[in-house]
Amino acid sequence: MTPWPDAVTLEGHGVRLELLSQAHAGDLAEACQDGDLHRLWYTSVPGPAGVEAEIERRLSLRQAGSMLPFAVVATAPGPLQGRAVGMTTYMNIDAAAKRVEIGSTWYRAAVQRSSLNTACKFLLLQHAFEALDCIAVEFRTHFMNQQSRRAIERLGAKLDGVLRAHMRMADGSLRDTAVYSIIACEWPAVRANLAWQLAKPR
Repeated sequence: MTPWPDAVTLEGHGVRLELLSQAHAGDLAEACQDGDLHRLWYTSVPGPAGVEAEIERRLSLRQAGSMLPFAVVATAPGPLQGRAVGMTTYMNIDAAAKRVEIGSTWYRAAVQRSSLNTACKFLLLQHAFEALDCIAVEFRTHFMNQQSRRAIERLGAKLDGVLRAHMRMADGSLRDTAVYSIIACEWPAVRANLAWQLAKPR
């Protein structure tokens, strides 16, 4: 049986989200070195040598029905046009309740603080609420990851709470996880805000 949700390509606002594959490994191995993202202690970005294994891990979770992984491909004119610049997913998928989490997301440093993250979240949220009829979309991040928390809050997500000592990190430290969500009735306002963010002059 095909896992829910079905694989899909989402495109617009200078980005394309396509099903992750080993064809993206070369671009992503370069991307994770841009800013030494794999050295950040509070994230789980693979190092260059671990990209192929991470792609395989995500694809195995796809087969198990708990994840739909995407490569983030830049489509705006520029030196990175047509190249994979990061990863994102629908994860912790609850097909019965129609809930997903948007997570395991990272982008190379060159596209951070651009409109790319807003565009990705717009496409993923729009598909979740308007095509998949989700009742809620969740976001989780390390309590200490202030950059990620601010980005989630700018989307219009609300803090549900903090799961203390939620999981052990690779370095042995315990992660407190900040849990946010957007529920279906909030989507029209969130959609209007994200559309304005994408349309306004930069």
